Amino acid sequence: MQDYRRIADRIAADIAAGRLRPGQRLPPQRAFARRHGLAPSTAGRVYGELVRRGLVVGEVGRGTFVRASPVPTGRALAEPATTAPVNLELNYPSAPGQSELLSAGLAPLLRPDVLAEATRTAAAAGTPEVREAAAGLLATASWRPDPDRLLFAGNARQAVAGALAALVPPGGRVGVERLTYPLVKEIAARLGIVLVPIATDEEGLRPDALAAAHRSLPLSAVYVQPTLHNPTSVTAGRERRGLLAGVLREAGLPVVEDRIWSFLCGDEGGEPLAAYAPERTYVVDGLSKRVAPGLTAGFLVVPEGHGEKAAAALRSGGWTAGRFALEAAVRWIGNGTVARLVAAKREDARARQRLVAEHLDGFAVRADPRAYFAWWELPRPWRADVFTAAAAQRGIAVTPGPAFAVGRSGAEGEAADCVRLGLASVPPSLLAGALRTLAGVARTGL
Repeated sequence: MQDYRRIADRIAADIAAGRLRPGQRLPPQRAFARRHGLAPSTAGRVYGELVRRGLVVGEVGRGTFVRASPVPTGRALAEPATTAPVNLELNYPSAPGQSELLSAGLAPLLRPDVLAEATRTAAAAGTPEVREAAAGLLATASWRPDPDRLLFAGNARQAVAGALAALVPPGGRVGVERLTYPLVKEIAARLGIVLVPIATDEEGLRPDALAAAHRSLPLSAVYVQPTLHNPTSVTAGRERRGLLAGVLREAGLPVVEDRIWSFLCGDEGGEPLAAYAPERTYVVDGLSKRVAPGLTAGFLVVPEGHGEKAAAALRSGGWTAGRFALEAAVRWIGNGTVARLVAAKREDARARQRLVAEHLDGFAVRADPRAYFAWWELPRPWRADVFTAAAAQRGIAVTPGPAFAVGRSGAEGEAADCVRLGLASVPPSLLAGALRTLAGVARTGL
């Protein structure tokens, strides 16, 4: 092994052991060369090897920094992936008194006779009671799903997976926004599906860009978030939804519409695409954000005549919901618990967005006052990976923008100087302190 690789190995060991921490600046190459008695060219090869391994990142005019953990996959947004005291990657809201409200709905299930029934296996179609309750929960001003077209998964992510598995063969192409929910990238990889980034604007997915992508090389389906798009918070207007539905209908394309955050908007968030193109829209929603992530259910509304294929996909993937969770959902919806939690979380989201507006004033932050996340376009010369490392050094976990980018398209460059802040999972006082700290880092550098 060449000398420069052995030196790189030692630095890599220091990074792995925590002796060199994320965001820490390495000495300039010439200083490193003098310290270790190396030729400048050898020091350059050491730093190049560390970059190649993904352990450091170099910024022209700023230096070389230890990176944070590798750019997270979707898992980082679904379960703890960091020991940082303040985790702004996870995004699960909780309302005051939530546990007490939930326990009241669970109490009837603990009777032995009821518990025996609630712990049986559940079909993908659930029970008539849960279908009726879920249909009422998902209904909007002018759309109410047919209860007989409802299926149930363990959570909304599994509902997305089931819909895509039913619609797209291995190797098939799915159109998505250029920036999309990272867990969809993981789902696509596991199913052998190719995600095709589609251009967006201030209202989300552009219908003309979708039509052009399908003409260029046919798509099998589309996955879209028209309401409070994660990570940008963009919400499509009524006209845009109608145009998008028209393109989908003309192209004969099915669409998986993710409405997991739409509860924060209510009817202000717009009607689902199923109200415009019911024959081709698969609506995904769930209880994880409305209620709690640990005991939840995902909802999948399927077009007429497509239920069995989607149910088969849920069963084969092991993605069907647990009976206990479905029985709990019926009670939480029926006794008003979900409605009270939704009202509290809408108010909470607005309060947290006010903290963002206060502490990140003057920065380029894209957010909807109803949303639980914010998309921060960092000031120059910050890049997402270096800023993420600097935040981690201060005990704050944020999600670098490239985690949301699809493919090696312009979206990757678009996201390279952005981070997403998840606002829901930490107490407001901690959130305020973290935002102040991040603003200071952005203004002053390391």
